[in-house]
Amino acid sequence: MVIGMLSHKFKIPGFIFIILGFVLTYLYFVVNIRIEIPVLAIVSSFTETKFFTVYKTNVIDELIILSLVAGFCMIVFSNEKNETDALRQIRIKSLFLTIRADILLLLFFTLFIYGGGFMAFIIINIVLPFIIYLIIFNILKNRDLKGNNL
Repeated sequence: MVIGMLSHKFKIPGFIFIILGFVLTYLYFVVNIRIEIPVLAIVSSFTETKFFTVYKTNVIDELIILSLVAGFCMIVFSNEKNETDALRQIRIKSLFLTIRADILLLLFFTLFIYGGGFMAFIIINIVLPFIIYLIIFNILKNRDLKGNNL
């Protein structure tokens, strides 16, 4: 077992959190659901900039980000049922390829996309590295499994 990895049993709750995040995203953007509660803000700059203040806000967008990040973390940091040294090497290679891909995307969007499109990418980029990693890891893992079964 890789030090710091979660048990493979965390993958199911991870998927549940991701589904919850997508359901909340649908409710937020399509149904326009609002859950307003008072929150503590270290910095708030809606109408004026305030520090350490309490104000009422719609917390759905925060719940979306928290559930997606928690879900993806549970999946990405969960080991496989049969974790091997080969899988650890695939994890490391996947991590480096993910970093390269994400940096290239960041550079591309910084140079060629402006305004709301750029801000949308920055928000999506909160979970995009997890998605890229999972795609690369599974491709390399399946390629390794096919190579070993020849």
